[in-house]
Amino acid sequence: MKSIKLFATFVAVLFFSFSAYAGSTDLGDNWCSDVKIHFFAGGAEGDGFAGIVQAGAENAIRDTGADAQILYSGWASDMMIQQLREAIGAGVDGIGMMGHPGNEAIMPLAEDAHKAGILMMYQNVDVPEVRAKYGGGYVGANLATQGKELGREAIRQFGFKAGDTAIVMVPVGDYSRAQREDGVRIVFEEHGMKVVVLDGTPEQATDPNSAIGYISTALAANPETKVLVHTGGQMLGNSETFAKAAGYGPNELLQIGFDTSPQVMSAFVNGYAHLTSDQQPFLQGYLPILALCQMKVLGTGALNQDTGAGFVTTSNYESVMELANAGLR
Repeated sequence: MKSIKLFATFVAVLFFSFSAYAGSTDLGDNWCSDVKIHFFAGGAEGDGFAGIVQAGAENAIRDTGADAQILYSGWASDMMIQQLREAIGAGVDGIGMMGHPGNEAIMPLAEDAHKAGILMMYQNVDVPEVRAKYGGGYVGANLATQGKELGREAIRQFGFKAGDTAIVMVPVGDYSRAQREDGVRIVFEEHGMKVVVLDGTPEQATDPNSAIGYISTALAANPETKVLVHTGGQMLGNSETFAKAAGYGPNELLQIGFDTSPQVMSAFVNGYAHLTSDQQPFLQGYLPILALCQMKVLGTGALNQDTGAGFVTTSNYESVMELANAGLR
């Protein structure tokens, strides 16, 4: 009888302890309010891609209560590096960093952040060498894979043949970033297509109209071009302008690329965009903020998430249009 009473007492204590613990698992509102974060949106505030990243980050900040500041860099790697240096100097708890400057440029600053105990997440462009040495997670598409898959899908959808001409815009001076578009080039060339490479610069992402003359000249020099491959949503969203400037009407020149936005949806509607690979930039804003909060408050490991989501085509773009026009896809 005594053992039964002791067992009953043990069960009661265990139940009470578990109940008390279970009640404490509700983190409550603003559970990350003591965590100071600097987050990189990449481009200019509200641009076609950075605006969606920004929306994701703002939603995560509201959901967690994080003390977060969003930084805008105009897609300029040197500005990103300077802002990263300043964020480390400010002694923040965590940084969500665009990986565009690449492993070599980021490595010494990642070391400084590591020594200072600053948690790191990276988004949009991976820096695997940095992460292998100093930790941190990555949220974004596998760029090389994404580019090659876009090339294969374009061949499948449009029936390109050996000898067909493609113009592919590649950020030539930045291979960490360029491997996506270069993946398209590789697949096209392996298929026997003639590929004309144009340099896709960060300045074009900030101001797509700056590329009008450049693209028009390339199309005039290669009038047999079947497809023009753009570097991102800012450029693909400007495809109607590029086509008209070069003398093409709707569906007379195939234009493909990456990302979704209200501008890209309009290009689909009007017959100037024909295929895009969606990398879900909203998640690239939301998940790094959430991960940094969890890492700091709960001691969890870094999050790694491939956000490549598949293709938006002339057949299915209407299914994502509402969210894209709301700046969420």
